[in-house]
Amino acid sequence: MSIFNLFLLIICVAKLHFISCGSSSSSDSPNQQLLDRVSKLPGQNFNVSFAHYAGYVTVNEDSGSCFQYSGPGCSSIAFGLAEEIGPFHVEKDGKNLYLNPYSWNKVANILFLDSPVGVGFSYSNTSSDLLSNGDKRTAAENLEFLLKWFERFPHYKGSDLYLTGESYAGHYVPQLSQAIVRHNHKNGEKIINLKGFMVGNALTDDFHDHLGLFQFMWSVGMISDQTFKKLNVLCDFQSFIHVSENCEKALEIADEEIGDIDMYSIFSPPCTANFNRLNHSLKRKRKVGLLRRAYDPCTEQHTTVYFNLPEVQNAIHVQSKNSPLKWETCSDMVNENWKDSPRSVLDVYRELLHSGLRIWIFSGDTDAVIPVTSTRYSIDALKLPTVSPWRAWYDDGQVGGWTQEYEGLTFVTVRGAGHEVPLHKPKQALTLIKSYLSGNSMPKLELVSDL
Repeated sequence: MSIFNLFLLIICVAKLHFISCGSSSSSDSPNQQLLDRVSKLPGQNFNVSFAHYAGYVTVNEDSGSCFQYSGPGCSSIAFGLAEEIGPFHVEKDGKNLYLNPYSWNKVANILFLDSPVGVGFSYSNTSSDLLSNGDKRTAAENLEFLLKWFERFPHYKGSDLYLTGESYAGHYVPQLSQAIVRHNHKNGEKIINLKGFMVGNALTDDFHDHLGLFQFMWSVGMISDQTFKKLNVLCDFQSFIHVSENCEKALEIADEEIGDIDMYSIFSPPCTANFNRLNHSLKRKRKVGLLRRAYDPCTEQHTTVYFNLPEVQNAIHVQSKNSPLKWETCSDMVNENWKDSPRSVLDVYRELLHSGLRIWIFSGDTDAVIPVTSTRYSIDALKLPTVSPWRAWYDDGQVGGWTQEYEGLTFVTVRGAGHEVPLHKPKQALTLIKSYLSGNSMPKLELVSDL
């Protein structure tokens, strides 16, 4: 059973024009902006009104480690930019782009970061770095990246900064937030103006994540009663990264019972050749002029084709001599050689809940990787007083999900969304980020009077 997919870190700078992606030089002079500027991407047959940059920032001079800005294991550019919240999404041919009408750059600047080294086009000149990644080093290097990025783009210094990510970014985002808060405190001033963070379907606490995962799979009828009991006994308190042999065997039985479905969105069709043919047939029958596109489960395949095109790599200033010969959405080497991953980041939440940050957690409720049940158990473990009780929130008169507000934390579910919430429910995800950045509660149902 695959536990990890998206290790995504997205950095949002609110109230400014859009920036995505980084530099072909390690210099952090503002003059590097000119070298980082992307005039037009291959397959972009339309004009846009925002600036776009891509390249590298050196995070470790000694080892020659460079992050591409646009996690363990998967690329923010692959998923965040090209599939979920970015303005450019990849067509089925893997060569052309189309505009995402629900891009988050409508409400904020977005900076996509491929972290750690070995992910996406981020690299190190010291090969052993790829075998020694872990949470602590990633947090430190992400902080170093931000400090240098603000030197390159000094006009953003002091701007409101929000961090957001999903999946393993449930570790990355709180840990980087903690590193920023501590760095500011150490220096006696707000070097980085961090205002808050938000994570989705996030790995948070191994015990609660497992407890909620097995309960979710059993409650929706994916596994048998017997396997449910085995998983709870044999995988109790296990780490998602290093599981015992007995737990692994129980997970294999669960895999057999579940069958060939997309665990990241259990009610969506998996990516198959048959689906592609069926979708093509349906597309021909669709009325011309409709803007809404049908959900495509093969988006990762299209992205892989696109970012392996030499002209695309050249356009986003990839250093081909340092980066992998073949670009992949996720790195098995990084994932399999991860060195440190705490069993819980709830202690980080307990520290940051008193720092004045705006903290939100959201969860797509059809995800069977880090399901909504897991997240609810982790939040409950924080024992926070309730400020606003559980209720439905609405988008265009329809229930978009449910929400509850606690002292220092807001929880939001997105109805019908999987592990990648903006991929499955892009319109509702845009409503989510709008509410978060504005500091408002999720929308209530607006009643229209007949008078």
